[in-house]
Amino acid sequence: MRRVILATLLLAALPPSLPRSVVAQRYTSDSGGPRVALVKMPYSGARNVPELSGGPTYLEGGGIRQTLTSGGVELKPVSNVTLTAEEEPQYGERRRLGMANTHLADIVARNEQEGYLSVGLLANCSSLMGMLAGLQQSDPSGRPLKVGLVFIDAHGDFNTPETSLSGMLGGMPLAVSAGLALWRLREWSGLEEPISTEHIVLGAARDLDPLERNLVEEHELARLSTDDFRQRSSRMHEEMERLSRETDIIYVHIDMDVLDPREVPGHPLTVAGGPTSRELADALTEMFRYEKVAALGIASTPYGDRNPMAFRGGRRIISSKARWRGSGRGPLHLRQPLLRRRHSTQIGFVKIQGTCLRLSST
Repeated sequence: MRRVILATLLLAALPPSLPRSVVAQRYTSDSGGPRVALVKMPYSGARNVPELSGGPTYLEGGGIRQTLTSGGVELKPVSNVTLTAEEEPQYGERRRLGMANTHLADIVARNEQEGYLSVGLLANCSSLMGMLAGLQQSDPSGRPLKVGLVFIDAHGDFNTPETSLSGMLGGMPLAVSAGLALWRLREWSGLEEPISTEHIVLGAARDLDPLERNLVEEHELARLSTDDFRQRSSRMHEEMERLSRETDIIYVHIDMDVLDPREVPGHPLTVAGGPTSRELADALTEMFRYEKVAALGIASTPYGDRNPMAFRGGRRIISSKARWRGSGRGPLHLRQPLLRRRHSTQIGFVKIQGTCLRLSST
């Protein structure tokens, strides 16, 4: 099931109706469909856990590529972030994370220059610096771009070593990206200039440490609530319009713990009160109508034995027959059997290039 949720979010992120402008057309293929590049970033930078997360590969294997190409997407060969032979002997989790993030940044910058919308399949939120760095460096002239960020997470990830109660690096990437802490890790990650706190929108965050909350208030971060996403509120559009005016390019980052805990039962850090995948997919569909939105990142997805139910559900989805209806640019429906549960749940409804795609349970 989780793989279907993820695929829904990916599909929702694609521009549903690209405006006729030079900016938007950079992601449009000759056939009129969107161009997308999947990027796998497995390095976690965390201590006391395996360095490489299986999440990105788990997600790639869940049928995302097939779902995208069946929907008319021109998909670039999947990129996988790895350290070079010269870098591999380096030690230190943060140093190695920084080197991996630099490679991630290079891939994202290249995708942007080649006209592909980057979709990052990320081990965790510590890949944020690499995604931002890639967009910041994507101007062919070498001019660093002003990057706007919509950070959608149940947590703020705005801690510093001084404010964090746990000391976990995964709770700091937003503050690091903004230049508030660990500047060396930021520079190792290729993010030469911190992003402005004025250009950060914190979405659906509902579990902040006390001192972290003080930092958020001190820097006056813009906030969107779960209800803003559920209702696709005017407030959500106001923030997207503001970022579009004030920045050169926009990145949307999602930690899967932001969702309703019932949809990600294997995630260890879920928090009650999150949007469903359908609600978030509908919001993303509207957010990606803004021309400057250039990339999507999906982080911290549980995988493998941590949720065998979801794994079996994903396997059944992949192996089942998809039934498509429609032709051309008209309505298109995909129905696939999900793992049977006590309650039948519709996973999502999204639009791509004027085409409707519905993923629903049977």
